[in-house]
Amino acid sequence: MIDHTGIGVADVARSAAFYDVVLSALGLRRVIQIPKNDGADGVGYGVDYPVFWIDRFHPHSVKQHTAFAAKSRAQVDAFHAAALKAGGADNGAPGLRVGYPPGYYAAFVLDPDGNNLEAVFRG
Repeated sequence: MIDHTGIGVADVARSAAFYDVVLSALGLRRVIQIPKNDGADGVGYGVDYPVFWIDRFHPHSVKQHTAFAAKSRAQVDAFHAAALKAGGADNGAPGLRVGYPPGYYAAFVLDPDGNNLEAVFRG
C-alpha cells in the first residue's frame, strides 16, 4: 500500500496554481508547503495529510503517470474540466475505457510539465 507519492516539477509556484484547481475537483487541497513562505520548494496535497507532493527535488524531466481515485463519474468530469481551465492539456476525455475492467470511467490530462494525470471512477 502506498502512503504518499510525488513528482518533480520545473516551477513549483506555477504547478501549485494548476494543482490547487485540479485536485480541488477531487476533494483534495494544499495541506502543507515547504518552506511556509512564498518560495515553495514543495507542496503536499491531501485531505488531512499530504498524499501527493509536487517539488523541485525530484527530476522534472521524467514524465510520470498518477491516477487519482474519484468518487463518481461527475467528479471525473469535474477533474477534467478543471484541468483544462487551469491550463492542462487533454490527454483523454472522460468516458468508459475500452480494454479496461468493466465500469472503468476515467479522464486523462497533462500538467504543465507534461505529466499524465488520471482521475478514475470504478463504478
